[in-house]
Amino acid sequence: MNQPISLTVNGDSRRTEAATIAALVRELGLKPEKVAVERNGEIAPRSTLEDVALSDGDTLEIVHFVGGGSVDAPDDTSADDSWEVAGHRFNSRLIVGTGKYKDFAQNAAAVEAAGAEIVTVAVRRVNVSDPSQPVLMDHIDPKKVTYLPNTAGCFTAEDAIRTLRLAREAGGWDLVKLEVLGEAKTLYPNMVETIRACEVLAKEGFKPMVYCTDDPIAAQQLEEAGAVAIMPLGAPIGSGLGIQNRVTIRLIVEGAKVPVLVDAGVGTASDAAVAMELGCDGVLMNTAIAEAKDPIRMARAMKLAVEAGREAYLAGRMGRRKYADPSSPLAGLI
Repeated sequence: MNQPISLTVNGDSRRTEAATIAALVRELGLKPEKVAVERNGEIAPRSTLEDVALSDGDTLEIVHFVGGGSVDAPDDTSADDSWEVAGHRFNSRLIVGTGKYKDFAQNAAAVEAAGAEIVTVAVRRVNVSDPSQPVLMDHIDPKKVTYLPNTAGCFTAEDAIRTLRLAREAGGWDLVKLEVLGEAKTLYPNMVETIRACEVLAKEGFKPMVYCTDDPIAAQQLEEAGAVAIMPLGAPIGSGLGIQNRVTIRLIVEGAKVPVLVDAGVGTASDAAVAMELGCDGVLMNTAIAEAKDPIRMARAMKLAVEAGREAYLAGRMGRRKYADPSSPLAGLI
């Protein structure tokens, strides 16, 4: 029998006789093939977990989310209105978040009602005290819906990079959502840290879709740094204020060579329609659906709004005039 050693696992002290990381993971009631593990600040590749020996004083982080979905391009794309990001093709232009719902079942129902093909997911520690607790994947199948790991809650480039490295180890993802926040009050992006993280991630083979300010210059810098999609805020995260600066969003759309999606600030269906009428490729939202009095009904409304806004953009709106212009000719009146 091995001598007990002391470890720090997901922030908590633990005594164990496990000799390897894999043995520890199984001791916790988890499966080694369904987690990612960081040991003393370095990711332990899943293929080595059976062999990596534990030492007294080791610090481990164990996170989960496994698999990853993708939507294949249809055979005939000549008549569809699908969109593509970094080689992944989607039909729905509505991306739904996975926070703030009363439970996972409601979240899954909202995703279905929205017709969403992508959901954003946060990378979080496994609950080692109760590994049997339900997880998102029990309700939203990553083989049917694309998981987009994000860096929600990260305030430095280093934290964001570390989070996405763990996400890739857990599920093999390369398409990810990057956000690096400036401070907790406004949740506005720190663009210096965001661009720095984007450069590192792109060099490591990630395909970052990047949350950013509604600044055309910053958007251009992100493209140069390797962003595969630009995601300017419409208004502060969770505010529901709608798109506050249509001019700069439109400038970003006109200047971008990659997809542009409004991320944050949408409050109701008309906000989503406005984003699409500006020419955005899609809209990402969470709170607007999750905190509605009837989230499932709001999810359906958002689906219709995104579709209507896209149709209006493709149709081309009428020009604005300073004065009235009658629909019926005035000549020939009785």
